[in-house]
Amino acid sequence: MTPGLTDAEIDRLRLLLVEDDIRKVKILYSQLMDAGRIDELAQLFTEDAVCVFGKFGEWHGRAQIRENFGAVDRDHHGGVPFHAMHATTDHWVEVTGPDTAHGRSYLLDLITEKAADEQPLVILGTYDETYRKVNGQWLIERCVLQFLWPNNDVTGDLVDPFGQGGITPSAAG
Repeated sequence: MTPGLTDAEIDRLRLLLVEDDIRKVKILYSQLMDAGRIDELAQLFTEDAVCVFGKFGEWHGRAQIRENFGAVDRDHHGGVPFHAMHATTDHWVEVTGPDTAHGRSYLLDLITEKAADEQPLVILGTYDETYRKVNGQWLIERCVLQFLWPNNDVTGDLVDPFGQGGITPSAAG
């Protein structure tokens, strides 16, 4: 017979469920962007969200985020669904309070319309993000895309994006 879970194990399971909810937001971000579903993509951001995207500028508020993602989709992807695939990997999430969290994921941006003998990789970078729970739903509050390759275009907070002396994993508790 298996003994019951301890209070600490139950707390850890609750935390894992929150982390999974936040990771789902990031997965939907890439899926909706690549599918060209810009209105739904914009709903993943808080009303007062900020996006910092290097050469694409700094965007403030959900309305501007929607407008600018629409322009990127039209101007860079021709409005063609899955012209690009934003593979986000290695998503680290740290829950900082009942309604706040931050995280980092890696970006591998691929163009799907390249010939088989052409290099499809166009960008390597990291997403540094803060999340806020609003009306029971986790949303992106701040998204900073650090462009690492082929052109290095990073903000000053790449090494220490969360002001805590670097990223360290949570205690397994």
